[in-house]
Amino acid sequence: MTRCCTGGRCARFVERHHSAVNFALLVAGYVLYLAVGAAIFSAIELPYEYELRRELQAARRDFLANNTCVSDARLEELLARALEASNYGVSVLGNDSDRNWDFVSSLFFTSTVLTTTGYGHNVPLSDEGKAFCIFYSIFGIPFTLFFLSAVVQRIMVVVTRRPVSYFHHRWAMSKSKLAAIHAACLALLMTLLFLIIPAWIFIGLEKDWNFLESLYFCFISLTTIGLGDYVPGETHSKEANPHPQLYRLTITAYLLLGLVCALVVLETCCELPQMRRLRQRFYQEKARELDSETTNIIDPEERRDQLTDVPDHVTDNLPVIPSVSEQAASLRQYSKSAPYTPVSGSAVNRKLR
Repeated sequence: MTRCCTGGRCARFVERHHSAVNFALLVAGYVLYLAVGAAIFSAIELPYEYELRRELQAARRDFLANNTCVSDARLEELLARALEASNYGVSVLGNDSDRNWDFVSSLFFTSTVLTTTGYGHNVPLSDEGKAFCIFYSIFGIPFTLFFLSAVVQRIMVVVTRRPVSYFHHRWAMSKSKLAAIHAACLALLMTLLFLIIPAWIFIGLEKDWNFLESLYFCFISLTTIGLGDYVPGETHSKEANPHPQLYRLTITAYLLLGLVCALVVLETCCELPQMRRLRQRFYQEKARELDSETTNIIDPEERRDQLTDVPDHVTDNLPVIPSVSEQAASLRQYSKSAPYTPVSGSAVNRKLR
């Protein structure tokens, strides 16, 4: 009996706080996903880190053994200075490439900052540059987000909404199924044009990269993760990269265009009815009602499409509402047939009494 009461209370509690329970499960699932990812990365990368440390320590011992005139402290100082300069984008390995802060390189830097990609291979050196980077990003990042949202919404009309509406009327297919198929095709096309093909191109341009490394760079860049371990155009030889300025400018255009296309695919997937219903499972009641109200806001094209889809037997039963001109004409005819006669004051007094 006690078990039945406890089970009934639990069922009523879950039913009453359905969205809160779903949200708690979502938070727990996300934390578990983070922990599992951390455990897998630790298991994969930790042995490689130990091996690299052993190789560096062995190379350092061999260098000191072969060069007895160099002390360990002086070598430590040189390595620390070289690593510090490398963090600022300056290398000591026979750097024959152009400067890191010419106009094209600075344009590449501003694009990575405003899109929050941030490779970290090239950072401001001076205090004035760091202060300006803060001021520039405070206004630039919101402006970039506003610009990208405006561009994505315009592209969405041409790439997503109109094709789905067109094929919905042409094939008489459910819009939810058609939208899911369209999103899958758009994702595959974007993967081919902005991940697979550019990865093959980078293999020929970057001599030290294989296909996995090129694909890794494209994905990390277009998702604005920007780890900075692979950055194109960082070769130290002019023979391998005879036109570094044009190459970097082309990469800047590729990153901006690829980011816009990635946002279009993401927005298309987020607007799917299946995704909208899934999101509503984690909303509060007021937020769910507000979301359902916003989904009822239909743009004029969709409203005209829905009106044209009304069956004939429904429109036959609807009451006919006369237009404004017809109502005005009927009022004029009524005024002609029944002219206005003023009511005398005595008649009004008799009615009031």
